[in-house]
Amino acid sequence: MEMNRSCALATCLLAACLGLSTLAMAQAAPASAAQDQPTDALVPPTSASDFTGQQLDAALAGDWRSPNNRARDVYRHPKATLQFFGIRPDQTVIEITPGGGWYSEILAPLLHDNGHYIAAVEKPDSSDEARKDQDALQRKFASDLMHYGNAKFVAFDPKAPVFGAPGSADLVLTFRNVHNWVMADTTPAMCKAFYTVLRPGGVLGVVDHRADDSAALDAVKKSGYLPTKYVVKMATDAGFVLEDSSEINANPKDTKNYPKGVWTLPPTYALGDTDKAKYQAIGESDRMTLRFVKPVTPAATSSAH
Repeated sequence: MEMNRSCALATCLLAACLGLSTLAMAQAAPASAAQDQPTDALVPPTSASDFTGQQLDAALAGDWRSPNNRARDVYRHPKATLQFFGIRPDQTVIEITPGGGWYSEILAPLLHDNGHYIAAVEKPDSSDEARKDQDALQRKFASDLMHYGNAKFVAFDPKAPVFGAPGSADLVLTFRNVHNWVMADTTPAMCKAFYTVLRPGGVLGVVDHRADDSAALDAVKKSGYLPTKYVVKMATDAGFVLEDSSEINANPKDTKNYPKGVWTLPPTYALGDTDKAKYQAIGESDRMTLRFVKPVTPAATSSAH
């Protein structure tokens, strides 16, 4: 019995020593140690975590992507573009009018397990093109539930758009669509709806065909090209702040003065075989890449009398 009591005492003393040692180590640890842990606040918005980069690589390499779409990566720089917009696989992302689904093939699988991908499409009765695009995208998703099975749709009226509950999205993306809204005179309504659906701190990512800085909007809007300053004004008028811009999708070969506007260039080749080799050598259009943020705290209005 005495031996058992001695063993128990020794065990207690050992535990106490270990506890004191652990406490001393914790007290000796520098206060900045906790800051070394990765947090959203410490990750720059223009870069992605290694995990996100690996996930993007896997999505880009996926055999579900069509060969024609993969061939255009050299012009569209999807990995660098999405990293610039700060995408993460656990976000709720709304892609505006994804058309045939070029970016959908990347985004929907990337967000399939831990995030939410939402394709915002115009209501089918808004145009024949909208109906065809929606039907094609639905067929694409239905044909591969393993990669697209969790993708959702939201149909919107372009003149009075609503994309979801206020503050429900982390990221809204639009690729080569603003010029269409300019011609339809719906840009202000679209930007306001983006602002509403994004959470405070959420990001609006815009890619579109870029006109020369000196170009007047009325002179170029039917060409498909837009002055960057116009796009910035439309977004900031809706409440966004321009956080950064990038030359990821720049193309200095693009002279922006073609018979059929931007659609003269690939992939459309509006002139058919006429000078096709020339336009193929130019490649796809010169594009602006803009990242806007919805402020966490809206700009204060003056209350002075």
